[in-house]
Amino acid sequence: MGIIFIAVLLVGAVIAFANWKIPHDAKEYIFNNTDSVPSQKAALVLGAARYIGNRQNLYFTYRIQAAKELYEAGKVKAFVVSGDNRWHHYNEADDMRSALIEAGVPDSIIHCDYAGLRTLDSVVRMNKIFGQDSFIIVSQKFHNERAVFIARQKGLDAYGYNAKDLRLSKWSFKTKIREIFARVKVFVDIVTNKQPRHLGEPINID
Repeated sequence: MGIIFIAVLLVGAVIAFANWKIPHDAKEYIFNNTDSVPSQKAALVLGAARYIGNRQNLYFTYRIQAAKELYEAGKVKAFVVSGDNRWHHYNEADDMRSALIEAGVPDSIIHCDYAGLRTLDSVVRMNKIFGQDSFIIVSQKFHNERAVFIARQKGLDAYGYNAKDLRLSKWSFKTKIREIFARVKVFVDIVTNKQPRHLGEPINID
């Protein structure tokens, strides 16, 4: 029983540390308004499904709105939309590109990253594939904290612009719970030097 208690205590301590360390280290690089966020050449919009069943996914909708705000404020000149594309009928990057165009962002400044299978992949590929070592990340605050932390651990000068979050509900509560453990996984990835599943040829952003 003593060993089990110590093991549970250690696991709890690791979870608590990860969920304190990431927001603590990222907080000075996270912004809620366009006036405060530093201007950058490009912004990385992190992927989400456009629909959950027949219902609009507000995480997706609010990220598109936030990206549009950056564009209208003149804070970025280009976007990389990065998401999952593992199935023929599911393409987060193309859905984000279409939504940005519908929102009034020119097609010519939108670049698709079809290999953003995880947040780590999207962040590292922003540098390795799209050649950016300084950029804005667009997502909800809890996600931006983790993405900015990962980027800065990789030596990248990343900033987060927070999209509107969802009010607490059964669905958003599950997302927040997953985030608790995703933050622990960040440190596992650091220790194991986890790399993106796919890299490839560089893509130039004008």
